Amino acid sequence: MSVIVDGKTIDAAPRPGQCLRTFLRDTGHFGVKKGCDAGDCGACTVLLDGEPVHSCLIPAFRADGKAVTTVEGLAIDDSLHPMQQAFLDAQAFQCGFCTAGMIVTCASLNQAQKKDLGAALKGNLCRCTGYRAIEDALLGRTHVEDVAAGEAFGRSLPAPAGPDVVCGKARYTFDTAIEGLLHIKLVRSPHAHARIIGIDKTPALAVPGVHAVLTHEDAPATLFSTARHEQNWMDPADTRVLDDTMRFIGQKVAAVVAETEAAAEEGCRRLIVDYEILPAVIDPEAAIAPGAPVIHSGRGSEHRVADVSRNIAAETHGEFGDVAAALASSAAIYEGTFTTQRVQHAALETHGGLAWLDDDGLLTVRSSTQVPFLTRRALCEIFALAPDKVRVFCARVGGGFGGKQEMFVEDILALAALKTGRPVKLEFTREEQFIATSTRHPMRVSVKAGADKDGRLTALQLDVLSNTGAYGNHAGPVLFHACGESISVYNCPNKKVDGRAVYTNTVPAGAYRGYGLPQTTFAVEAAIDELALKLGIDPFEMRRRNIVKPGDPMLTPPGSDESDVLYGSYGLDQCLDLVEHAMAKATPTPDLSDEWLTGDGIALTMIDTVPPDGHFADATISLREDGGFTLTVGTAEFGNGTSTVHRQIAATVLGTTVDRISLKQSDTAHGGHDTGAYGSTGTFVAGRATQAAAEALVERIKSFAADRWTVDPADCRIADNAVSCGTQRLSFASIASLGGDRLTATGNSQGTPRSVAFNVQGFRVAVNKHTGVVRILKSVQAADAGRVANPMQCRGQIEGGVAQSLGAALYEEIVIDDTGRVVNPRFRDYHLPSYADVPRTEVLFAATLDSIGPLGAKSMSESPYNPVAAALGNAIRAATGIRFTAVPFKPDRLFPQLQEKFGN
Repeated sequence: MSVIVDGKTIDAAPRPGQCLRTFLRDTGHFGVKKGCDAGDCGACTVLLDGEPVHSCLIPAFRADGKAVTTVEGLAIDDSLHPMQQAFLDAQAFQCGFCTAGMIVTCASLNQAQKKDLGAALKGNLCRCTGYRAIEDALLGRTHVEDVAAGEAFGRSLPAPAGPDVVCGKARYTFDTAIEGLLHIKLVRSPHAHARIIGIDKTPALAVPGVHAVLTHEDAPATLFSTARHEQNWMDPADTRVLDDTMRFIGQKVAAVVAETEAAAEEGCRRLIVDYEILPAVIDPEAAIAPGAPVIHSGRGSEHRVADVSRNIAAETHGEFGDVAAALASSAAIYEGTFTTQRVQHAALETHGGLAWLDDDGLLTVRSSTQVPFLTRRALCEIFALAPDKVRVFCARVGGGFGGKQEMFVEDILALAALKTGRPVKLEFTREEQFIATSTRHPMRVSVKAGADKDGRLTALQLDVLSNTGAYGNHAGPVLFHACGESISVYNCPNKKVDGRAVYTNTVPAGAYRGYGLPQTTFAVEAAIDELALKLGIDPFEMRRRNIVKPGDPMLTPPGSDESDVLYGSYGLDQCLDLVEHAMAKATPTPDLSDEWLTGDGIALTMIDTVPPDGHFADATISLREDGGFTLTVGTAEFGNGTSTVHRQIAATVLGTTVDRISLKQSDTAHGGHDTGAYGSTGTFVAGRATQAAAEALVERIKSFAADRWTVDPADCRIADNAVSCGTQRLSFASIASLGGDRLTATGNSQGTPRSVAFNVQGFRVAVNKHTGVVRILKSVQAADAGRVANPMQCRGQIEGGVAQSLGAALYEEIVIDDTGRVVNPRFRDYHLPSYADVPRTEVLFAATLDSIGPLGAKSMSESPYNPVAAALGNAIRAATGIRFTAVPFKPDRLFPQLQEKFGN
């Protein structure tokens, strides 16, 4: 076959059945991404004779004699294509994994197609941005700024990887070629609960090219959790690399390691496994009922499982005051039970990695992870390896959302590399992402709330049943977080919490953006609105009368030993004002028939800026020979923007520009430690380490100059790429030439004290009373992010969080049948928001300056997600007069109650 790719002729024979996507990647065109291999996401889009196609759907042989243009071939004479430049100017990306395919599609649009972007972009999904920035790129809008030395922080500066992202040159986990690579495929359990009584490897090993078949007999028996936290107490030790007991459909049974993926897949098909089928329990209510099958028999308190006999992974109980008495004497009370569903992170880069041993026996793992340092720690513990014998790092990561705060692949990669001595690769399919990684915790939340005649809360009570699935990764921390800030944001003398996270024989739940708060906030904010309605009080005013203010304790039963959460800054009052004023403004609305009912709704949330009990980060910064600086941090970049913000922090402190700060990150080989990029800590914790390192280097530079000038270092000043004292001045380059290139400083952050961040969401909706269709007419979110490090980037985080949360509120849902099987493990059966689905959200910032965060900033990546479903539920209630208590708000779920009230 002869094909012209990006202007160069390639003569090669594709493998039987090979698609164009894998053919292009085999020839080194790594800008062509794998997001689904089903034609659903568009990450693999290329031009075939000038027409955009999903290359995963095109048989490679059909490109014979044709011209293929990838994102890398769009540029002309080493200059960016106008669409690449437009995406760069608008910063129309976050993680960037979808960007190559998105740019190729956008570059192919004619003027008529640009008038209907909903139709034109329906084949390209973005999980990060919320699409507004992509629209801005198509409209030619520029958002990036140029700033002077020392003025980077607080300005809209571009991401350092931007030029590589828009050209398809940014390297993600699998964008590399390794000689002698073996491929891993996993045999997965067809049963929800079963014990393996025998495995016959012989037929699988007979497949040509198969090197090894690994089972529980080949793996360490060490118990651990796939969840990665700084402290082990947070998660139960209930997982093995490969187990002899299957606890959900899709659990890994064995790993087949072969020369090709096809050989590994054939080996999986031929492996013979004999199972003893065990009783399964799918429903969490049934799981805690007397006589229910015990899912983790033999585990106990030493494994950090709360009550194995009742399938309770974690629980919390406590009360302040007397809730029952307070409810009995309240002027208004509300009781309701709310349910939230499983949703998938749907990061476009699936879980996966590469592993190899070097000549010195160093095990290296290149993985799509948010937590390289904690993953190294776990691998050392499981395989009894010294820390200096394991390196874990990540290239650019294609989205995370909490799903990569887990160790789903690195343990198998390490086992296979250690057993075979060869480099190995494991890349999950999209189906495996759905059936075998983790989801958001589905919860049943019962709320009771009371208020006096003036609208002051008298009682708040939560009863939470969280379904953690087959394993307890994040079961406790998500439960505790869900029962925390959702009610501690309100002053109330009587509070009670009962919460249980329960094992079932279903796909495990885990860390997900918001970490439990969206589920409970959905119930609590509904209760606040219902009390306001009963008392005739405006929803904004009801909240103003009850929210905590500086000086108020932030209390949640049963309480904790942690007293390090402070009001580093406070902008919740501003956020309420901003949303109220924005919602009051007249906005154009479409012509609606009398079938449509309209209403407004709001919700608020508070979130601690750091997880409890320690979150650590180290940073090192050095002066280079050219007068620039090299900054080394451990935190990972996956669309969270830390690469941009860390350079802004360092440049501001050092009186230089961001282009003079080179960044090394997310590699255990660089030394130091970083707990990980989760819990919104990439800026708040790791950023404080960068600030400390930069400030320490400033003092070293001042001392170096002061010694030469025989002056007091306190009289020296840093500005405009130089140090000065009076009329004397030395540029950084001059200092380096005089021996100052050896100047290095380190910084550290312990993750304490912690601050709190706030978000308020407002919606105006129209609901069709005869069909249940919900249309969003207005979306506003106000955020207290402290001093906003990068307004353009922070706005994008909020827009993306709102879009992702709207997906979960309106239609996303992992459906599990009565046997425990995921029935919709692909994008086309799981409705991800596309361009046409997402309204534009007006983003507003409170004017605060945090006393704890780096240069006054606070976290703002998780929290925008949290109030969305609650605000939408309140808006639908205002429109219809019906309190819907289950998400997603799909038309068919709303229709029965609407029909009952309004008729046909």
